[in-house]
Amino acid sequence: MQTIPFNNITSLGQKTMLDNPLFNVSWILGRFCNYKCTYCWPYANTDKPDHQELSLYKHTIDEIKRQARDNNYTQFHFSFSGGEPTAYKNFGELIEYYCSDTAPEYQSLHMTTNLSPGSKWWNKWLETTKDLQRRSITASFHAEFANEQEFGDKCLQLMKEGVLVTINQVMVPELWKEYYERSLRFIDRGIHVTLKPQSDPTASFVVSGYTEEQTKILQTESEQDTPQVRLKDAQGVTYELDQAERLNAFGFNKFKGWNCNAGYQSCIIRGDEVKRAYSCSDEPLGTLKDGFTLFKTPSKCVTDTCVSSADNKIPKVQL
Repeated sequence: MQTIPFNNITSLGQKTMLDNPLFNVSWILGRFCNYKCTYCWPYANTDKPDHQELSLYKHTIDEIKRQARDNNYTQFHFSFSGGEPTAYKNFGELIEYYCSDTAPEYQSLHMTTNLSPGSKWWNKWLETTKDLQRRSITASFHAEFANEQEFGDKCLQLMKEGVLVTINQVMVPELWKEYYERSLRFIDRGIHVTLKPQSDPTASFVVSGYTEEQTKILQTESEQDTPQVRLKDAQGVTYELDQAERLNAFGFNKFKGWNCNAGYQSCIIRGDEVKRAYSCSDEPLGTLKDGFTLFKTPSKCVTDTCVSSADNKIPKVQL
């Protein structure tokens, strides 16, 4: 991995967003999850389904695309998470609706899931999404509920069908040895694992407690073949990083005052609320029920720290 002078970087962004008229949506459908992990943050889950009506979700997809096209973004990437997105009773129908739009020249789908549905569900998902230009999954392994062997088998089967799969492993400092050894077992089976630093419950900063060796592992190990992020320094020299998660490992996540495309080339949805990004502390763009308005131009960042990897890879330029 090349050495990047982070203190001299003046612009960065996800390569696909820099090189294409691609609009990115990160959508937390709800906090409901079929797992009840003891370590899950209280705000990240609920015992009762908290999803909106399918008709509202369909309208939201249409409205995002309409406004994005007004800003000359004609390609779309939607990423669904939760909670557990597959626990939404109408999730299959929602994906069918998204995939039925053949107008975009490029359309891709991502989801973060615990892979708990059975093979019948996944076979239908594979059939529904087969015509998309790209399908990817972030698989979340939870040892309290999932079997390691079966979980790995599902990952490999999806990969066999052309789905890009990575296992996201949040490396809790106190449980480093257990998590790291399990990650190596998945890697030995040919499954990519992203080792992520743990953030605090408010997703405002990376927790302390990592040794110097562990920090080095977070910065350099489990490198992906295709770089995802492009960075440029003040002299115009270009650098590449394989994954946005490493920005937190290097502590490069403070962009207050930079011009950012969040809200203009991307948005996030959490429950009923539409925002520029997860980390942003400014006012929401609106709601699903009452309406929302995307920005017409990039806007200055007003937030101290950008910890979410979904946020810090959004194209941005230092002013």
